[in-house]
Amino acid sequence: MTLVVGLISGTSVDGIDAALVNITGRTEDIQVELLAANTYPYPTDLRSQILAACKGEAISVPQLAALDDAIALCFAQAAQNIQAGHPAAELIGSHGQTVFHRPPALSHRDVARNVSMTQYSLGYSLQLGRGAAIAQLTNTPTVSNFRAADIATGGHGAPLVPKVDAYLLSHLHEARCVQNLGGIGNLAYLPPRSHVNWEEKVRGWDTGPANTLLDLAVQHLTDGVQTYDRDGNWAASGAPCHPLVEQWLNQDFFHLPPPKSTGRELFGWEYLQQCLVDAQNYQLSASDLLATLTEFTVASIVHSYRTFLPQMPARVLLCGGGSRNLYLKQRLQFHLEVPVITTDEAGLNADFKEAIAFAVLAYWRQQGIPGNLPQVTGAKQAVLLGEVIGNW
Repeated sequence: MTLVVGLISGTSVDGIDAALVNITGRTEDIQVELLAANTYPYPTDLRSQILAACKGEAISVPQLAALDDAIALCFAQAAQNIQAGHPAAELIGSHGQTVFHRPPALSHRDVARNVSMTQYSLGYSLQLGRGAAIAQLTNTPTVSNFRAADIATGGHGAPLVPKVDAYLLSHLHEARCVQNLGGIGNLAYLPPRSHVNWEEKVRGWDTGPANTLLDLAVQHLTDGVQTYDRDGNWAASGAPCHPLVEQWLNQDFFHLPPPKSTGRELFGWEYLQQCLVDAQNYQLSASDLLATLTEFTVASIVHSYRTFLPQMPARVLLCGGGSRNLYLKQRLQFHLEVPVITTDEAGLNADFKEAIAFAVLAYWRQQGIPGNLPQVTGAKQAVLLGEVIGNW
């Protein structure tokens, strides 16, 4: 049994999700017990700095270093706070805060076909909140920079959670999809465990925007007074504009075959501004706009399933902040025509599943177990994920 803290702040930059878990076993027999979980919001000024960096605003190297340190301090405090009243953790797995993500220009398969290296670039993904500072501040071995090893071998470095999903949420006889609804949506397709070589048939990729455009629209419509649409109630009072949804689905990303990943670099403030311009032609109310953006998120997920999955799942398990958006959940249920539930109902906390996942990935790093799935990320091979600071 190993006591591990998992830490992550997602593309919504709402705060740091921290989970304290007991982990036993390895892969097929892995067991995870959630002991404590909480979200620790960033200080307002720090969150503003992070969002500015995510938008690509100019920042000097000393300012970047200071931002890195400030985020690491918040992560270290979250790790310490989540352990209150519990035995000390033996290990921390920290994903950090993504401020930039660039997928690889071409896959390693293209390079193998002698594509000129001038046409090829490795992916790049920058997470702030350096593990060395967290390890020093907490006096606990810390695994961080999880994406680098996968990227170095030609992968996207994302999504990294599908292998964890596979061993915690797959079913012996039922094909499932785990759909994360954070700022960006991503899926893990889990074939029945009864299939031969079932792990090799796991698939996963980013589906596009989930909460990011919705949250930005709410902030825009309320001049920053509200940051999200609670339960999707505002959107539910409107009517989606289907011609707009169809127009937005023509975006190139949705038609790229997996492996693929994305982020705020594509589906961020500038993207919303274009959506607002497009919507002017239809004279939508605020509630209609939110209903349309919700339908866009749903349509992008449904399109992804129907276009790229080997088969439609028998059940969809939602997680992430968007899993609490009842209107979004209802629209997914309507279009997918299969049961749509949350991972809570399958025994894994939907709000903190990503934090739990990075605790597991850190544990696998400690155990010498590769954490990526090459067929998901596009990497050449399975590799150990994360850089280790401190001794265990």
